[in-house]
Amino acid sequence: MLRDELRAHLTEKILPFWERLKDEQHGGFFGYVDKALKVIPEADKGCILHSRILWSFSTAARILGSTEYRAYADWAYESLKMFEDARNGGVFWSITSAGKPADTTKHTYCQAFAIYGLAAYYRLTGKREALEKAKALQRVIEEKCTVYNGYGEAYRADFSPESNEKLSENGVMATRTMNTLLHVLEAYAELHRAEPDAWTAALGEKQIDFFLRKMYNPDKHRLEVFYDDEYHPLLDMQSYGHDIEGGWLILDAARELLPEEKQAPVRKMCLDLIESVRRRAFTDHGLKNEWVAGQADELRIWWVQAETMLGLAEGWSLTGEEQWLRDLETQWATIRRMIVDPRPDGEWYWSVYEDGSLTERPMVEEWKCPYHNSRMCLLLMEKELPV
Repeated sequence: MLRDELRAHLTEKILPFWERLKDEQHGGFFGYVDKALKVIPEADKGCILHSRILWSFSTAARILGSTEYRAYADWAYESLKMFEDARNGGVFWSITSAGKPADTTKHTYCQAFAIYGLAAYYRLTGKREALEKAKALQRVIEEKCTVYNGYGEAYRADFSPESNEKLSENGVMATRTMNTLLHVLEAYAELHRAEPDAWTAALGEKQIDFFLRKMYNPDKHRLEVFYDDEYHPLLDMQSYGHDIEGGWLILDAARELLPEEKQAPVRKMCLDLIESVRRRAFTDHGLKNEWVAGQADELRIWWVQAETMLGLAEGWSLTGEEQWLRDLETQWATIRRMIVDPRPDGEWYWSVYEDGSLTERPMVEEWKCPYHNSRMCLLLMEKELPV
């Protein structure tokens, strides 16, 4: 059964890799591992990476009942405290290898992932301090990262605005991004699971409505990606990975945050996103990365392949059509063949070309983490799939 394969893969391949990156001297986890699996101890440590490690070990410990993973979750929780700004609130983008502030940017995206990890840790432990930290960061987002028409993105340490290079790419400088709102919503849904709260639910409902009204393009069957200050799209682009991730994640948040009678338009949008990606980008060699101005990016990227598994499973849940399950099995075979690093101490490659040859990307850095692939395993293990 797929469930058994995923459990074995999580516990024998993914999580042991991250366990080996525990920094016993300075705390936290080593922030960079190169393509050859060489750990770079002096590399800076990213807050997004550590928040995602916290979520992964906390959720694995809770679902699997593992005291081993609980210990790593405890370590990750203490590590995340090193990113806190006691003076201005919020969390920094990165710290040095020894735990001092490095990049002091306060990004909304970064605050959201810290909430996500802390909420998962609270769900595991019931430790009130973790929940209060998550709620404090939620207040930071709502009080310091909110502008008249939505959320701002990049800020200096004192929360004065700065340019948004960190979440912009493809030659544009975006003031607003779909990616940031997606993960704020994800964080608030996890926080609501940790402790249901009417304010969090109301904020989540507003965010979901924003996806429906502003970011979803029903004519092009996609979420627009990069925006100016007034939410005008800056680029003719479809991010296949974000659309298939958003297709299951927004619906998952809606089930948590919205009453049943308000979920129908969300289901319609999310199925459209998943079907669009499946039609345009799914192959028996994995999912393509993105489509920009008429050109498809054929790279196979680790997180995109993991999110494809969850999107295909959601497609089956929504339609009951058997082809989704066959595609799910094809995708899992592709991941094992092309993305999983066969070296004994390896995990997943960052990215490969369509022919399976490797790119030069490292195995670990501030974005390369255990969250997408561990979440794939954990959520599909809980799903009632007949494969």
